[in-house]
Amino acid sequence: MSRRFTPKVVTANDLLEGDVIYLTADDRWSRHHHEAELIEDEAHAQLRLLFAESQRDRVVGAYLADAKAGPRGPEPTHFREAFRTRGPSNYPHGKQEAQHV
Repeated sequence: MSRRFTPKVVTANDLLEGDVIYLTADDRWSRHHHEAELIEDEAHAQLRLLFAESQRDRVVGAYLADAKAGPRGPEPTHFREAFRTRGPSNYPHGKQEAQHV
């Protein structure tokens, strides 16, 4: 018996800035997890990953990350992905910089 597919988002790192980014349904890259396209079909997930991997001039390290539907959009389901949404862990850089203003 095959396993049930769990929803995913496509994530990568911005090639030039290194920030964590997420692929949106309209083919943009966003720095906000809740704007990512929540993919609920395995074949579609593979196509979206191929699309992301083809953008070698924009992203590096694209992969599918488990996610779930939330009130504002996709939410991470694993600690590692939740940690990545907060940006670099060394202050004052990236997304966490705004929290110290």
